[in-house]
Amino acid sequence: MDLAIQIYHRMPHQLRSIAATLRGAYLHSWRYGVETERLVAEAIEREQWSRERWKLWQAERLAFVLHRAATRVPYYRDQWTARRLRGDIRSFEQLENWPLLEKESIRKNPHAFVADDCQTRRMFHEYTSGTTGKPLDLWWSRQTVRAWYALFEARWRRWYGVTMFDRWAILGGQLVVPTSQSRPPFWVWNIALKQLYMSSYHLSRGNIPLYLDALKRHRIVYLFGYTSALYELACEALRLGRTDMKMTVAIANAEPVFPYQRETISRAFQCPVRATYGMAEIVAAAGECNVGALHVWPEVGLLEMFEDGNVTPGALQGEIVSTGLINADMPLIRYRVGDMATLRTDSIGCSCGRTMPLMDEIEGRNDDILLTVDGRRIGRLDPVFKVRLPIREAQIIQESLSKIRVLVVPDDGFSNSAANEIIEQIQARLGKIEVVTEPVEKIPRTANGKFQAVRSKLSRQALPGQLCPPSKK
Repeated sequence: MDLAIQIYHRMPHQLRSIAATLRGAYLHSWRYGVETERLVAEAIEREQWSRERWKLWQAERLAFVLHRAATRVPYYRDQWTARRLRGDIRSFEQLENWPLLEKESIRKNPHAFVADDCQTRRMFHEYTSGTTGKPLDLWWSRQTVRAWYALFEARWRRWYGVTMFDRWAILGGQLVVPTSQSRPPFWVWNIALKQLYMSSYHLSRGNIPLYLDALKRHRIVYLFGYTSALYELACEALRLGRTDMKMTVAIANAEPVFPYQRETISRAFQCPVRATYGMAEIVAAAGECNVGALHVWPEVGLLEMFEDGNVTPGALQGEIVSTGLINADMPLIRYRVGDMATLRTDSIGCSCGRTMPLMDEIEGRNDDILLTVDGRRIGRLDPVFKVRLPIREAQIIQESLSKIRVLVVPDDGFSNSAANEIIEQIQARLGKIEVVTEPVEKIPRTANGKFQAVRSKLSRQALPGQLCPPSKK
């Protein structure tokens, strides 16, 4: 495990909160500036644009991104040079002339995707495993970071009546306290971001009442986090009859929101539940409006659909292929996101009044929930692979309460130390259980070709939904 995390975990609670605040101050300096309110206002104003104006804006931005990619980004420039030497005279100004981009190409040589007039040491470095256990290095300029977080502020906060100045709680994948810790607090208070970061790895029947008390004590206004974690919190709040749990909104990310989860979370916290869609590559994003429709953000990426081995012009259903429009310094052109979606073409738009495209459903993020010996339920485990490891992709399989098997497609340099790091990362979240790694040539896909990063072989008899009190409706 990373030395900084080991040192952090040895700190007393107050020092951990100070460390979290310092990190929060650093993130705040990147995300927000004097231009933020202007960018937010402009984003909200664009929501009323006509479809024709959106198409024109995307076409102009796409032309800029394609030209910059072909002339300033080494990976694409070398690609187009090789094509010219082979006699290929097709224009790089036409998106259909660009090949699809796979995650593996970025993983192998991420620096080749950064424009040659940028210096990565001056950019924000994001490291993510996404939903496939395939680690990626990504870089954003300060301009890109602030443009993205202005959209976040406009459409993942202000749509729902909250702002960056409100106190909020997040249930995410960071190891804010060691999993071995058995006594509260299971959270840290980040003053800089007004954020109560709560561990998603300590959610058990005995601990959740303490979580609920912490939400009250810190005067939390809204919740943000993994759907599965919000759901576990809500189930116990209902079981305990905690009628004092009232939030402005519960914002779900990284996982789909099923009807039973939405109903339970809404009842427990007496607020609407809003689904969101996004990724670290920032090539596609969407947010749910007040009438329950999921709106695509056209500024983030130009979406195409991949189906039956081809990108089909005008297709409304298939695997998302997106060309990023917001990050022109590390542009991803016709990038295979890995998620399936269905777009809509309603001629009258949404009754909320926004003109942005609508998306019916997103598939590809349906990981299983893992159970621990002490009764905790763990949702997404992609943070396990956010450490730098020589692997191409991986899949976590729960064989029993006491055993995890990890299928790993190794890359050059994979060794016992890398396998041990995976074991440590999983045990840090699930406890000291048996974890075995198994090198394979390819991770098996489901019948429809989808990748499931986390699978459980345990009996489905104790579904989380069965723990919740039934609705009184």
